[in-house]
Amino acid sequence: MSTGYRVENPATGDVVETFDTATDAQLEDVLSAADAAQREWAQRPIAERAQIVSKVAALFDERKDELGRIIGEEMGKRLTEGVEEAEYCNEIFQYFADNGEKFSQETTLDVDGASAVLERLPVGVLLGIMPWNFPYYQVARFAAPNLMLGNAILLKHAEICPRSAAAIQQIMDDAGVPAGVYTNIYASHDQIAALIGDRRVAGVSLTGSERAGAVVGALAGQHLKKAVLELGGSDPYIVLDTDDVKAAAETAWGLRMYNTGQACDSNKRLIVMDDIYDEFVAELEKLAQAASPGDFTAEDATVYQPLSSRGAAERLAEQLSRAKDSGAQIRVGGELSDSGAYVSPAVVTDIPRGSDVYYEELFGPVATVYKVTSDEEALELANDSQFGLGGTVFSRDPERAKKVGAGLEVGMAKVNTTAAEGANVPFGGVKRSGFGRELGPVGMDEFVNKRLYWVGEE
Repeated sequence: MSTGYRVENPATGDVVETFDTATDAQLEDVLSAADAAQREWAQRPIAERAQIVSKVAALFDERKDELGRIIGEEMGKRLTEGVEEAEYCNEIFQYFADNGEKFSQETTLDVDGASAVLERLPVGVLLGIMPWNFPYYQVARFAAPNLMLGNAILLKHAEICPRSAAAIQQIMDDAGVPAGVYTNIYASHDQIAALIGDRRVAGVSLTGSERAGAVVGALAGQHLKKAVLELGGSDPYIVLDTDDVKAAAETAWGLRMYNTGQACDSNKRLIVMDDIYDEFVAELEKLAQAASPGDFTAEDATVYQPLSSRGAAERLAEQLSRAKDSGAQIRVGGELSDSGAYVSPAVVTDIPRGSDVYYEELFGPVATVYKVTSDEEALELANDSQFGLGGTVFSRDPERAKKVGAGLEVGMAKVNTTAAEGANVPFGGVKRSGFGRELGPVGMDEFVNKRLYWVGEE
């Protein structure tokens, strides 16, 4: 299996292009330049930074078709979904360009005999470690607020996303982001560990696996650096009742198959009331059986794309095998292709609670379904998870749904909707889903020096 920075066609496994990893000397030059550039960038008026960030937003929209094709070739994302992702980046960068000045305003404090304010100042150079599943969006939600604050960014992307990483760098350069303020780095894991320990790096943000989060979190703690960690989830999706079981199943399936199931906050555990369970599962099986493989250019909703890599596909197939061995039913799908990175969309039921795989995140086109007999059982099952990113509850009775939703142990609880996201809405979780928040007003409140500035009246 290929390693290092490369474009590897997930449909075939062919390595199309390779990229050199940076040398230690190159990274030292990059870090020195970032340290100097950040100080100058922070001195600019925030309105000037906003103009540049707004240009970044415009370029994401202007180049959305090209950007969508790049990530389709890199990690298999359906072309229209890739274009949507670029459009969402436009929204995120513009949101912080429009609101950054307000979000970073100082607050006057009520003290006797003095003038005191709480300032919101940049902290310095930040390291971002980003994953492959949303190659643009993950970067945007980290970079946009921090560029507005006056921080500088070193961005280490996933090894299979070197072209999209370079495309983002080109957007930053063309928008007028000063050299050194945003720098893409093709760095090794050992080099990243060294960067976290460098005194010139003020903090680190990672979106990725629990394992990567544990390593980065430990390094950040060892070096007393602020960290934001977004580590995935196994979101519950509770259907208490419905007037139309077929439509409810189609909605759940469509959400689960988005990005071939490779979304942190996807509805990975479908928890369905017993009186509609059999019909609901039968509808899911029909949808899964109708699916056929294709590449990223296919727009038919019944065509599924490959996973991001052969390794990702093999890991998912291994999890499904262990689920079956533990007593689960693979009702349809779950078959690994002979070549490439395809796993046929699967419907899985009866995963035993307490088994290892029950507590794992299934990152791919797999809908796991659980039968419950009461609202209390649904909520207890939903919260029986090591993760706590998001959760959703549906019911014809809004009060019933809100009562269950209020008890979800997650960072993002949703009731009677699948569309609770946007540049103005915070993203993040609890438990092993990590800590910290991105997007919304609090997205500018992580890597910031909340400095007290007290002037005595003498």
